[in-house]
Amino acid sequence: MGVLNVRDARPEDAAGVAGVHVRAWQAGYRGLLPDQYLDGLRPEDRMARYTFGSGDPSLPSTIVAVEDGAVRGFATSGPSRDADASDGGEVLALYVDPGAWGRGVGRLLIAEARTCLVGRGITEAVLWVLVGNERAQRFYRADGWEPDDTRRRVEVWGIAVDEIRYRRRLP
Repeated sequence: MGVLNVRDARPEDAAGVAGVHVRAWQAGYRGLLPDQYLDGLRPEDRMARYTFGSGDPSLPSTIVAVEDGAVRGFATSGPSRDADASDGGEVLALYVDPGAWGRGVGRLLIAEARTCLVGRGITEAVLWVLVGNERAQRFYRADGWEPDDTRRRVEVWGIAVDEIRYRRRLP
C-alpha cells in the first residue's frame, strides 16, 4: 500500500473515477440491482458527464483519493438538490474501488467532503443511500449521519432505485 493523497479531481482523472464508479456499483449493488444491468455498466459511458476542474461554485465538486497514481475512490459534494434542504449541502456520491474497501479510503473521503461543504459555508448536509445497502448505511451512521425518514424513488444511470435520505449537522 502506497501513500494515499486526496486532492481535487482534474479532467484527466475522468477514466479513473469512472472505473471506480462502475466497479463500486458492480460490487456494492450486487443483489440490490439486476445482475444484467450491473454487468452492462461501462466506465466510458460515465466519463463525458464529469465536470472536473470547472471552478463554477454552483456545480458540484469532486475530490479523489489517489495512491501510486491510481484513483482509489472519489466523493462529490455540492449544494443540496432537495427543495426542503435547499440551504444545505449534499454528498452526491462517494465510491471506493472494491479492492481498497476496508482500508480507510471512504473515511478519509467523507471527512474531506464534509470539509469541502463547510468551506462553502454549509452547516447541514444530506445524502441518499440505496435502500438495502446496509454496508453504506453502517458507514454513514458511524460518521454521524442519521436517516431522516425521507424516501424517494429516482432514476439513476437508467434504472429506478429506492433511496433513503441521511442528514448531518456540520461543525
